Amino acid sequence: MLNNGPDIKARLNDYALLLRLNRPIGSLLLLWPTYWALWLAADGVPQIGNLLVFTLGVFLMRAAGCAINDFADRKVDRHVKRTKDRPLTSGRIQPWEAVALFAGICLVAFLMVVLFTNTLTLYLSFGGVVLAFIYPFMKRYTHLPQLFLGAAFSWAIPMAWAAEAGDISRLAWLLFTANVLWTVAYDTFYAMVDRDDDLKIGVKSTAILFGDGDRAVIAVLQAMVVLILLLVGRQAELGSVYYLGVIVMACLFVFQQHLARFRDREGCFKAFLNNNWAGFAVFLGLLIDRVLA
Repeated sequence: MLNNGPDIKARLNDYALLLRLNRPIGSLLLLWPTYWALWLAADGVPQIGNLLVFTLGVFLMRAAGCAINDFADRKVDRHVKRTKDRPLTSGRIQPWEAVALFAGICLVAFLMVVLFTNTLTLYLSFGGVVLAFIYPFMKRYTHLPQLFLGAAFSWAIPMAWAAEAGDISRLAWLLFTANVLWTVAYDTFYAMVDRDDDLKIGVKSTAILFGDGDRAVIAVLQAMVVLILLLVGRQAELGSVYYLGVIVMACLFVFQQHLARFRDREGCFKAFLNNNWAGFAVFLGLLIDRVLA
């Protein structure tokens, strides 16, 4: 009898790479704003069911987004240094498998919403799937794919708010706006890593659109994020610990500008990764503030 153990192991490893299970940064960047929304909507500790659904949902939808992203980019990824060895690009996984994984994971996430949340959240979930699907194709038609990514990465905010509070307040849309701007900022750092390759193959991005003004535009976006989060704190009547978290985020934004000052691949990638701590700082400040309230 043939031993298929190594083949199965290699296959599972390729699926894990396709879904970026080895790189949780994208999931974490989705997670912190979702937690912001849950804790603010609950005005304290959110329901354990919602916490579990949205935590798992974040990781599922990020994995689904990676699968459809690699499907959309399977022909161009071979020309980009950072992505040329991805399983789909190299042929180790077939395109239909990526689409099947996207559909299957979305179905699981959808069933969670159906079973454990409310009707408003269910309706909103359709928008989340559409945004996750169309984002990867936007870099062919617009220099603003990061804006579509921002909408996709922020859609969990109104969904979480609706699940926890039963409606969507103006405060939720303020958070949504802040997160869209933040996503455009950090994903522009990410796009700066691939800018030289993208220019050669004709892929569009905000890094290309902003050109030499990239860091300046990112700084403006980051300043707007901080200002909106300060406004959120005022409207929600949050305490000093929350504001300390926002100040830490602002300091990390300055540090990111320092990391990317030479616009080299390594520095821009480090600046992108650093945003995990910026999002966590705001969440930690909010969490402690709610505990002390």
